[in-house]
Amino acid sequence: MAARVGALMRDSFDIGFIDVGGWDTHVAEATSSGAHGQLATKLAALGEGLAALARAAGPAWRDMTVVVISEFGRTFRENGNRGTDHGHGSVYWVLGGSVRGGRIAGEQVTLSPATLDQNRDYPVLSDYRDVLGGLFARWWGLDARRVRAVFPDADARDLGLV
Repeated sequence: MAARVGALMRDSFDIGFIDVGGWDTHVAEATSSGAHGQLATKLAALGEGLAALARAAGPAWRDMTVVVISEFGRTFRENGNRGTDHGHGSVYWVLGGSVRGGRIAGEQVTLSPATLDQNRDYPVLSDYRDVLGGLFARWWGLDARRVRAVFPDADARDLGLV
């Protein structure tokens, strides 16, 4: 699927989406001796898919920006089943040839019992609509009113990624 989308992005389209389900892992996410388990397998497949997309895009990759988001947060601490499901905070990956990366962008907090939500969850520090709104504003020159037409109540954040 990712290779096909990469080829379509290379040849015909300026924007595309891929939805990958199955991230609601509760147990057996990985073993203490290595990266084996449900979550580890899903992350490996995600990495392979992103590499396939980049290969299929070919030279067009230089001008592409890919955003990986999940509304499904992870906990910082394991639950009783050794899972990290149903957390609050999450991470957004932004990659591609047009990305000024190699860093962590956006608000960060020092992890401590005081900063963890319910003493187990990384706090929500960035709304995906704000991050995407900032990227849309940069790519297409959208002002705040137009960004809010796509993402109501978004506060577009230009993190200097593109």
